[in-house]
Amino acid sequence: MSRRRLAGTIVGIAALALATAASAQSATYTTAHWDRTPGDVTVQFGGKTYVNHGLVAVGWLPAATRDFNGESLGSFSSMAVAGWKKAADGSYTGVMRTLPDRGPNNVGPFKSTTDYANRVHEHAIKLVPGKGLTITPTGGFLLKDQTGQPFTGMDPGSNIVERDGVRYPSPASGEGAGKLSLDSEAIAYLPDGSFYISDEYAAGIYLFDKTGKLTGAIQTVPALLPIKKGQLNFGAEKAPDQGRRNNQGLEALTVSPDGTRLIAVLQSAAMQDQGASAATRNNTRVLVYDISKTKLPKAPIGHYALQLPTLREAGDGQPADITAAQSEAVALSNDRFLLLARDGNGRGKGTANGPVYKSILLVDLAGATNLAGTPYEQTAKPIATDGVLNADIKPAAQAELVNILNPVQLAKFGMNLSVAPSTPTSLPEKIEAMSLVPTLDKTGDVFLLVGSDNDFATAKGHVNGQDFDASLHGDTGTGDNDNLVLVYRLSLPK
Repeated sequence: MSRRRLAGTIVGIAALALATAASAQSATYTTAHWDRTPGDVTVQFGGKTYVNHGLVAVGWLPAATRDFNGESLGSFSSMAVAGWKKAADGSYTGVMRTLPDRGPNNVGPFKSTTDYANRVHEHAIKLVPGKGLTITPTGGFLLKDQTGQPFTGMDPGSNIVERDGVRYPSPASGEGAGKLSLDSEAIAYLPDGSFYISDEYAAGIYLFDKTGKLTGAIQTVPALLPIKKGQLNFGAEKAPDQGRRNNQGLEALTVSPDGTRLIAVLQSAAMQDQGASAATRNNTRVLVYDISKTKLPKAPIGHYALQLPTLREAGDGQPADITAAQSEAVALSNDRFLLLARDGNGRGKGTANGPVYKSILLVDLAGATNLAGTPYEQTAKPIATDGVLNADIKPAAQAELVNILNPVQLAKFGMNLSVAPSTPTSLPEKIEAMSLVPTLDKTGDVFLLVGSDNDFATAKGHVNGQDFDASLHGDTGTGDNDNLVLVYRLSLPK
């Protein structure tokens, strides 16, 4: 075993031991968590071996790109790849479906959220390992509700409509009135072409047929419903008293390889589980649904605590002050998945703080305490106090597999971690999307695609018939924040 493989193995074992200890609490990073390993990192996790072979390609798509609807593309909050093929020359092709969120907000003429019609984009992609990834938009479709009406990105405020026993957010007046509000954050496909999308407003899960029409929804558990002054309120302008935090709903969603489990992850701790500091938002929740008999189960069969890393946003060695909220998950089995956790530093943030933490973790639910059906799920009983998990709850085990903040590997593809100022090839702040595809060779390896969300940051923006300028200015550099996809090669246990 090489020295760097040994080092990676030791790190994996130490992380696993920390995560599974009876008094386990979140890992903390007060200075920049960067890795300069040029090649393989091996991790032993749960008695199995995982190998990160490193970055093998990078792809860019200009932020000014217009989509099938003639509007700004808006980037990748989530992604899924289909039709994956390998050519005789060793290149790969496929269709990448990506999900923007609720549209531009607080930029140009848009003083808050907008009446943006939620949608799915489609792209033809070509991967040449060691060289690059090309991304070519080819189409897409708007999402529609049960009546055939588009969704809206507008904040719903306190208004709620009920359909088939499910309570949905919906603006009562103004732009988007009468439509269902959707802040789409994650997409997960089923073999028949239907797919789920998770939402930030309701912290719920919506099911669509292959054309993009809503066929039903899974209302979130009582503990995560946003309650303000004793009433259900899906508005995201202010934090609720309990339930999902504003703009911190079900950010991750994934279906197990065998198609029987739907796994959803809250972006960070529920209101009742955190304290005053943003570093106490570390104990988040994972919900697992059995979809083997019905695509719309009423309640989860699994409900677990997951401890996100905490860090010092400025990376100056002082005590942690934020949580590395999670942005995406990809299932490896019924109880094991990859999880993307990150800070908000990088190109597009608007500050001179360099990236401190952006990593992809292995997470295992098998030994964690199941909270399904307990008061922790059915009421607002806290699972943690000021960031410290309750002693009667064992969290999910975890270990780091990919450290995205690797300047050595990024430099091979012309990228950097600069922020003061940033450049067009600096790592963006919001790394939010992931998808796995096979290498289709005798190794049995996989490629992990990791995408960014640029929040419509372009000088040539156009949505709802309005042009806007949301380009970057100041300490983080100037210009557009282009869309990025990183490609890693991994060896996963059979």
